[in-house]
Amino acid sequence: MRERSRPRVAAQPVRWAADAVAMMREGARVRLDYSARSLWRVDRMIEEIRREGAPYAAVESELRGFGAYAGEVIVRQTGAEWWATGGEHWLRTPDGRLWDPVDEARRCFGGHGSLRLLCRDAVNGAPR
Repeated sequence: MRERSRPRVAAQPVRWAADAVAMMREGARVRLDYSARSLWRVDRMIEEIRREGAPYAAVESELRGFGAYAGEVIVRQTGAEWWATGGEHWLRTPDGRLWDPVDEARRCFGGHGSLRLLCRDAVNGAPR
């Protein structure tokens, strides 16, 4: 079966997600497999970074990578597509809803979000 081509806008978030996977594997010795269950580990890692008191500016690119990783999990689970406007990347699931996993990663860092729950809601079709 031939894999469907992905929109060009997906190239950046796909790369950010791959960077997050490599960072977790090499730095934290944690393997991420693009499963919904793996997002529990990502939420936990963001929480640890926040508890250590890292300034946002120091972890901004890592958070972007974690959000892109969560987005790729949603893409694989639902068939969502990446879209971009004004430099921001977000997802549109097949049911027409919009999701912003990169912003959700920022919310996690602030103690108010969860990539695991965002994925669950996107997969189950719940509004967020």
